[in-house]
Amino acid sequence: MKSNINILIAEDDADINELLSNIFIRNGYNVRSTYSGTEAKMCIEQYDYDLLLLDLMLPGISGEALIGEIRKFKILPIIVISAKTALEDKINVLRLGADDFICKPFSIHEVIARVEAQLRRYTEFAAARAKDNTLRYKNITLDTASKEVLIKDKHLSLTLIEFKILELLMSNPKRVFTRANLFETVWNDEFIGDDNTINVHISNLRTKLAQEDKETKYIQTVWGIGFKLQE
Repeated sequence: MKSNINILIAEDDADINELLSNIFIRNGYNVRSTYSGTEAKMCIEQYDYDLLLLDLMLPGISGEALIGEIRKFKILPIIVISAKTALEDKINVLRLGADDFICKPFSIHEVIARVEAQLRRYTEFAAARAKDNTLRYKNITLDTASKEVLIKDKHLSLTLIEFKILELLMSNPKRVFTRANLFETVWNDEFIGDDNTINVHISNLRTKLAQEDKETKYIQTVWGIGFKLQE
């Protein structure tokens, strides 16, 4: 259902941003509007979106730089909508990782059609990816279907919360999760600032991993932000 699809718009022109937002809201999508590359990056780091509509000439982080940042940790369709119409600009953003390019001024019907096409491809990709239930990172193998975790081919006994935290981190190996991200995703509840709950579970998970693999670091604390997998 479209009501489950979240679209992020990064466009500093308020009129164009509002136009795009209204188009997709009327078509049943959830839409969030941002007006700078910095704001869009923050949203993508903290929330999950199904598609990004991106202008290139943004204040803060440019559209080109934002594509590069996103592709370090996230898979989602990116459609560039830009007044930059030179062939080299189109080739550059596609090489950076954009999935499509629409020139301004644009046709509303074309934008809708291209968004639907990208979402269709992404859904098919996600379905194919879901067939492989196995996540791997360093010496850990995690089976999302059986809820089994192996480290150095030995069974690792985890609580459900510990398993969910590890699964989330391994599903997004380059992403930094804030404590609020972790709490709201793993506990499926609103975060009310209880850092201690997260810290205790992370500490227990680290201890269990270290008991089986003392030489390898798996979970990194990003001070002032949260946690990610240790590179």
